[in-house]
Amino acid sequence: MELQLQNLRKQYGKKCAVNNVSADLVPGIYGLLGANGAGKTTLMRMICGILKPTSGSIRFNGKTMEQLGEKYYARLGYMPQDFGFYPEFTAREFMLYMAAVKGLGIRRAKKRTEALLEMVNLSDAADKKIKTYSGGMKQRLGIAQAELNSPSILILDEPTAGLDPKERVRFRNLISDFAREKIVILSTHIVSDVSSIADTILMMKQGSFLLQEPMSTVTDSIKGKVWEFFVDERAAEKYCREFSVVNLRHENGMVRLRVIEKTAPRKNAKMAEPGLEDLFMFHFGEEDQKQEEK
Repeated sequence: MELQLQNLRKQYGKKCAVNNVSADLVPGIYGLLGANGAGKTTLMRMICGILKPTSGSIRFNGKTMEQLGEKYYARLGYMPQDFGFYPEFTAREFMLYMAAVKGLGIRRAKKRTEALLEMVNLSDAADKKIKTYSGGMKQRLGIAQAELNSPSILILDEPTAGLDPKERVRFRNLISDFAREKIVILSTHIVSDVSSIADTILMMKQGSFLLQEPMSTVTDSIKGKVWEFFVDERAAEKYCREFSVVNLRHENGMVRLRVIEKTAPRKNAKMAEPGLEDLFMFHFGEEDQKQEEK
């Protein structure tokens, strides 16, 4: 099973939202990372057929979306960033409605509905109206509907936005359970959501892929460039102005700084093991700071 993105481009007037993106995706979890406005949602909407590429093609097992037609969409599950629920529906009613939209027969629809509501821990609330649900419950219902047709390709756009830490952990575990033998693309700007479950990182910036790397080697490019050291508060302000500071923490009257720099920023700096958040800040920290200054 393979999903091929070939030279995908999406142009809006003079603005290029996605610029010449290519990738060969096989079963596994892909963490699609990037700052807001990087082109993640536009890319995912093209994969889902909601947007038509300006140029390039999307192929599944060697055939284009156009050649496959409805067969492609039957293999697709999608949870958009802003998912629209019918507030007066119960979760069970909503799932059966979505099953009908996806073309599932009534027997399979009922079976899948009950199994998925149990899997996302909503069985006890299945007959409550969705308008009474918390944000986390709605997100769990969102991923359940995306799984109704047992898709081969599962697209999740910012699925943990607005959730508290406990719900985010629960949601990540759900994604891991659903990911077996599927191509899962998880788009987010929350680094911790993908660092523990992604097999491969796809990092986007200004509409293009900065990198496509296995999680095991993704931080190799910044090894030897992450440092930690203690300074007083006045010196900390100076370092924050002059360096890319990933983290700042007050400890015993001093400030612990975590900095990305090619060479040791001071004598007492100790080299630290890089993480995905360090890599994200290495590529996006300066850009975000400039946007804030504007």
